[in-house]
Amino acid sequence: MKKRIIISVCSVLLLVGNIFAQENKIKKANEEFESYDYIDARKIYLNVVRDGYESAQIFEKLGDTYYFNSEYTEANKWYQKLVSNYPNEVKPEYYFRVAQTLKSVGDYEKSKAMMEKFTQSSEGSALAQEQMNNWQAFEELANSENKKFKVTNVTMDLTGSDFGPSFYGDKIVFASSSINTEGNKIHDWNGLPYLDLFEAEIGEDGKFKNVKQLEGDLKSPYHESSAVFTKDGQTVYFTRNNYIDGKKKRGKKRLVSLKIYKATKNDDGTWSNVQELPFNDDSYSVAHPALNQEETRLYFSSNMDGTLGESDIWYVDILENGNYGKPVNLGPAINTEERETFPFISDKNRLFFSSNGHVGLGGLDVFRASHNDTQGFYEVKNLEQPINSNQDDFGFIVKEEEKIGYLSSNREGEGGSSSDDIYLITENCKPVIYGAITDAKTGEPLDGSLVYLIDNDNQMVSQQVTKANGNYEFEDNINCENQYIIRASNDEKEYQPLEKVVTTPEGSMMLQVDLALTPPDCPVNDLGCRLDLQPIYFDFDKHNIRSDAEVELAKILEAMKEYPQLNIHIESHTDSRGDDAYNMQLSERRAKSTLEWLVDKGIDRDRLSSKGYGESQLVNNCSNGANCTEEAHQLNRRSMFIIK
Repeated sequence: MKKRIIISVCSVLLLVGNIFAQENKIKKANEEFESYDYIDARKIYLNVVRDGYESAQIFEKLGDTYYFNSEYTEANKWYQKLVSNYPNEVKPEYYFRVAQTLKSVGDYEKSKAMMEKFTQSSEGSALAQEQMNNWQAFEELANSENKKFKVTNVTMDLTGSDFGPSFYGDKIVFASSSINTEGNKIHDWNGLPYLDLFEAEIGEDGKFKNVKQLEGDLKSPYHESSAVFTKDGQTVYFTRNNYIDGKKKRGKKRLVSLKIYKATKNDDGTWSNVQELPFNDDSYSVAHPALNQEETRLYFSSNMDGTLGESDIWYVDILENGNYGKPVNLGPAINTEERETFPFISDKNRLFFSSNGHVGLGGLDVFRASHNDTQGFYEVKNLEQPINSNQDDFGFIVKEEEKIGYLSSNREGEGGSSSDDIYLITENCKPVIYGAITDAKTGEPLDGSLVYLIDNDNQMVSQQVTKANGNYEFEDNINCENQYIIRASNDEKEYQPLEKVVTTPEGSMMLQVDLALTPPDCPVNDLGCRLDLQPIYFDFDKHNIRSDAEVELAKILEAMKEYPQLNIHIESHTDSRGDDAYNMQLSERRAKSTLEWLVDKGIDRDRLSSKGYGESQLVNNCSNGANCTEEAHQLNRRSMFIIK
């Protein structure tokens, strides 16, 4: 890296559209008794768990009733119970779902652990591998490129060093040594004028025009750079060599450090009232200011005491009385033993900064860190090529809604040179996701189906209702090379929800995602199907109720408590072994013991009936004399429940 004083701003252009949280409530079922649709499975399951009964299947189904209605906090609660209480019965798709819900509640470490389990239990799954790549270090940065961004040099006609852009209303302010203004000294290191701050209008093509120096007391004989402005445009924080009141100051090592200063705007548009911020010190540098969106916190780079490496990202709170809080280091999640510098806070509260300590392509790379109230800044991500290069990349700012940003770099090529230039960053990606929702059995289009577009953080981006042709199309707020979930449901016609995970292409392309929903197949009076009951099995030549059968009977018990008009007929069966007449008597005893279990729990006997069918209704080919396993015979020793 060539000799120069590096003073720059760092940001990222992730043009993610607004993410909207959404709760999709299950439609209230038809209350007519004849349809039996009034049975609310979620309510039954909750009551079963309340009464002390549980199984892996109950936690799966409870979680699903929330998961497919975008109620991820509650879904996570039941999926977590599934994973912790029944670790040997967790299906791969439930590791995926619990990971998704953990993202929604902000627990990214546990989400990573669940995604690892998903990978381990889904050998060969492209989805599992892709998910884990989101957590791994950028091992192939040199061979990757994010094609959704286009980079264009906008200062290639200037011969000096131009960098550190910042938004100033509808204008750009940047530091430049390309323009030698009156009285400006020449820097001994590079033979160029010292850096001054300039403002420029932004043309329709994003390039700078009508460049002029900021007027007033901001200019000194030495360097000024990396400014940030309040939203009203009346206050600026900027970096300057340790120079004030006409004097240059040196620290203990006789070096002129960098400091942050503050100035205010006069009625005539000039700047004055330059003040040094109180946490500056001659013994270390403080530079590259950045404001959060509320303008209550000032971020900066410094090598003050407590720094983990060569320089770290710090912040101070801006207090109501005009004072400042104590400097706070962002810690090892952001800072390394090398250099972190040039912070920028986006309007989405993301931190962007440059570093040569995190895995990068060479020199300073631009990184992004997300934020939540629990963890603070977390999950540092390299922005890849073309934003980063094998040289220094910094000074990256963005207006997310307008989809425009700027980057400083001393990269070669693209009109660049060994001096710093400023690059325009624009989005080069307009993917569209479209498809049709159909009946899986008939292939007919399903009108009135709800289709959701869900992002990689499990937040709903958009939703549509299909028309008569069953078609849908999403084109807004979609980014290239991002993972999305397309989810469809049709509650009115009782189709089973279905989702598909897709990754958008690199460029402006159409991505077709069709979903075929499975229609309801429960007989209208089959209570076991409607409550998704597991078979109630009996031991060989026994009629007592086993503990696993009690879990399923508890569902029926709660259904009958919830709906007093519900009457149940119990059908019990045996396997083929033994005398036919004896088996008929045994099945009668099984039916009676099942009925008595419910009566003992408080159900009126008049609401129940039972009948044994012996071995007359086998569910497989294990008839008399057949050579079947014990497991196959077990399938026939069962009870079923019919709504009368």
